[in-house]
Amino acid sequence: MPVLVASDLDRTLIYSAAALALTMPDARAPRLLCVEVHESKPLSYLTETAAQLLTDLADTAVFVPATTRTRKQYLRINLPGPAPTYAVCANGGHLLVDGVPDGDWHRRVIRRLADECAPLAEVQEHLLRTADPVWVRGQRVAEDLFAYLVVERELLPEDWVKELAVWAAGRGWTVSLQGRKIYAVPKPLTKSAAVREVARRTGADLVLGAGDSLLDADLLHAVDRGWRPGHGELADSGWTAPGIAALPERGVLAGERIVREFLKAARAPR
Repeated sequence: MPVLVASDLDRTLIYSAAALALTMPDARAPRLLCVEVHESKPLSYLTETAAQLLTDLADTAVFVPATTRTRKQYLRINLPGPAPTYAVCANGGHLLVDGVPDGDWHRRVIRRLADECAPLAEVQEHLLRTADPVWVRGQRVAEDLFAYLVVERELLPEDWVKELAVWAAGRGWTVSLQGRKIYAVPKPLTKSAAVREVARRTGADLVLGAGDSLLDADLLHAVDRGWRPGHGELADSGWTAPGIAALPERGVLAGERIVREFLKAARAPR
């Protein structure tokens, strides 16, 4: 029976230059591999060691990237090893199979959102009306499924995010602050639902996972074993769950440790 490995990408497996957390002396810094270029500039990295481990993992397990990125943003990433057969994009709103969106899955998601939470337009209007232009640098809608703001963290009032979370919860939405982005996402729009569908299709009898943000909590609750890095929303809040290991590593070395743990667990006798 196959092992399924479902992992968040940004700040879990891959890292922007600002998120690398290279706190060691320069001479001891790990060699890095660029895995994403955007507008002709390098954007995301992992260590060369993590790249080799990820390639080895593809020979041992079904590797499923599970990201909040849109399909277009995900397809910019060039991970080492064979292209994953399955990928979860838009926080579960799209399930890619060999790079092609599964239309039936997306229609199921849309029906559930319509039944269980307030419409996107209402949430978008609230964001635009209550956010202060002093600290907002951009507003986006992703795949017509959820919205997010790009903000200046230094100017962002902490109470505003808390108040937004309370308002959104009453309408079936959740709020997550990740770096310079504030996400408003429908509660039924989850990575875990899409990953469970992949596990059903592949017949996996062991599911491993990793993530760093509030939007990854549902995924980590759904896996048999999981890991979170020493940075991010989950670490900052002290979040834990049965079967989830809290790693001490931060930044790109946490990504390397996570892939190492995936490979070790996938190879272990069952």
